[in-house]
Amino acid sequence: MEELFEKSYKKTKETSLDFIRILMSEIEWNARLIGIRGSRGVGKTTLLLQYIKQNLPNDNSALYVSLDDMWFAEHKLWDTADMFAKRGGKYLFLDEVHKYPNWAQELKNIYDDFSELKVVFTGSSLLEILNARADLSRRALVYDMQGLSFREYLNITQKTDIKIVSLEDILQNHREISSSILDVVKPFQFFENYLKSGYYPFFKELPSVYHEKIAEVINMILEIELPLLRGVDIGYVYKIKQLLSIVASSVPFILNITKISERIGVNRITLLSYLYYLEEVKLTKNIHKDVFGINKLQKPEKIYLENTNLAYTLCDRNTDIGNIRETFFLNQLSYKHIVEYPNQGDFWVDKKYLFEIGGKSKTDEQVKNVKNSFIVSDNIEYGLGNKIPLWLFGFLY
Repeated sequence: MEELFEKSYKKTKETSLDFIRILMSEIEWNARLIGIRGSRGVGKTTLLLQYIKQNLPNDNSALYVSLDDMWFAEHKLWDTADMFAKRGGKYLFLDEVHKYPNWAQELKNIYDDFSELKVVFTGSSLLEILNARADLSRRALVYDMQGLSFREYLNITQKTDIKIVSLEDILQNHREISSSILDVVKPFQFFENYLKSGYYPFFKELPSVYHEKIAEVINMILEIELPLLRGVDIGYVYKIKQLLSIVASSVPFILNITKISERIGVNRITLLSYLYYLEEVKLTKNIHKDVFGINKLQKPEKIYLENTNLAYTLCDRNTDIGNIRETFFLNQLSYKHIVEYPNQGDFWVDKKYLFEIGGKSKTDEQVKNVKNSFIVSDNIEYGLGNKIPLWLFGFLY
């Protein structure tokens, strides 16, 4: 196993601690089995290596391995855990578990057979993690990792240390909070860049090919994962790409299943299944009137891309500004809050707050008689009363 320890040590040593995601402090690291799932590129590998470097002794008690390593062409995962435990191992970090066949069953066996081991695993194939959840549900604590918030993006790029604010604080004290942030940084210098290319942490690596890398991830999900794990006919992949392009370029709309199915040439039931699968793999976010009890054959009221960077990858020149605003708001809110489709306004949050999203001149005409209603406006630094700057909702995580 020396080669595995050597690779683990090298990767850990090379990992920077300059910026650490907020999820680090939210995970219950003492649990015996922890899962971290998230889209490709959101920073799961870095999080594991940072935890090892920051919290664990620099010896053979901790081991990081990626399950696409050639080692696993000749060795089983359970056997690797066995050898590690016999050498005094205590902390086993398994990256990209979906690349190893039958990984969920072997993880279950490792949990049952090695009580002395704490195991953390990550997966970028969200469908694989969802498929395995039933097997591991009684054993694993599973966390979702999202892309960067606007707050995190500013802290990385501008070396700031702006703290998280809660939704309730924003609603009650948004003017004071805006002022404190504006004393540190001017959000509009960076907000457009974030919306276009700041969601995935790899924006720092090769900015010139950032959107090409996102396109590769989209293609892998559509051309490999959906056909393999959800039985989607490979011949329909082009139609799904058409659907994503429509979502990216359209004014936010109440979904007309009949018209969309006619436009891309698939029947209603197939389209509803596609919409469900696309949300499973975090390419879209579907809004329903009631989030509880939804299934793949229930029609969403609205559909958005999961984040704004996807829109600029799929439809750079034809993005709709209203769509971008609502996508940003939904992405930042839905990570920690329940977001539903309301009878009036744009978003119903936590079954308590109503939000209408718009530009600088947006008024409260549509929601003025509704309790706990707010206007979220783009292109303003400060709000007033129930009118709040859009960018400020990027500081919730």
